[in-house]
Amino acid sequence: MSGRRVRRVRVRAPAKINLDLRVGRRRADGFHEVATILQSIALHDTLSITVRRGPLTVRCAASRVPAGRENLVWAAGAALWRALGRAGDPSGAAVVIRKRIPTAAGLGGASSDAASALRALQFCWAPLGSPRRLEDLAATVGSDVPFFLRGGTLRATGRGERLRRLRALPRHWVVLAVPDFGVSTADAYGWWDLDGRGDASCAPAGPPRGWRRDPSRLRNDLEAPVARRHPEIRDLAARLQAAGALHAALTGSGSVVFGLFGSRVRAIEACGLVRAAGRRAHLTRTIDAVACARLAAVARIN
Repeated sequence: MSGRRVRRVRVRAPAKINLDLRVGRRRADGFHEVATILQSIALHDTLSITVRRGPLTVRCAASRVPAGRENLVWAAGAALWRALGRAGDPSGAAVVIRKRIPTAAGLGGASSDAASALRALQFCWAPLGSPRRLEDLAATVGSDVPFFLRGGTLRATGRGERLRRLRALPRHWVVLAVPDFGVSTADAYGWWDLDGRGDASCAPAGPPRGWRRDPSRLRNDLEAPVARRHPEIRDLAARLQAAGALHAALTGSGSVVFGLFGSRVRAIEACGLVRAAGRRAHLTRTIDAVACARLAAVARIN
């Protein structure tokens, strides 16, 4: 890094899908034990950060995205500010988020934005900070945030904060079918408990055997309770499977349904089927840890 003062940086925040999600007991802290396979995808938000005097601000033009202190990006900035030993509320930066990742969708957009903000604000405020320290800090911001500092294909356990690198998934094309409603994480897990599924003693010990050869072995435990309240979830999954998806399921707590495709042509056709049903569709692809790091690198633009 040169001695020239940083004035503005830009960073991208990739989304994720849950290839597999198993839910266990509710913990004493209110979270559920989970075992999940997380996979980065190329669809991303973009954060522009300007270094200037005054309090930390966070703005986004997209609807349903909170501004200021209500946004997880502000919480990430505040956590980093405190970790750097600075008093009071964070200051000295203005963050603008350009959203492409659907909200309340199970794609981790808010957590990814927070992780990318941590990277970018550290670059601006303390460029020689430790990456390991940043990951520890990310875990205090949100369960999924540490994953977005690593990216690629990982297994997450506990409440989602304990991570283990898995062999990279070969590139697949991904179709995201987006309903016209969102699902909050709290609602999805609440429905899981309400339907009597919350008595499971623990999360499974590992991912299902042979899932790479046979993706149909993958599942999302939250899909049944969410689809019971929103039958459209099943319809979208069926459309993607009929279009040739190797696997189609709810991601995270929803509401987005994803389909994995080995062929870009098939994926494009599936997008057309989803749009013909009056729903939005995004065509994207899986990315490994190296591609994810390249995509999410902090770029100095002053």
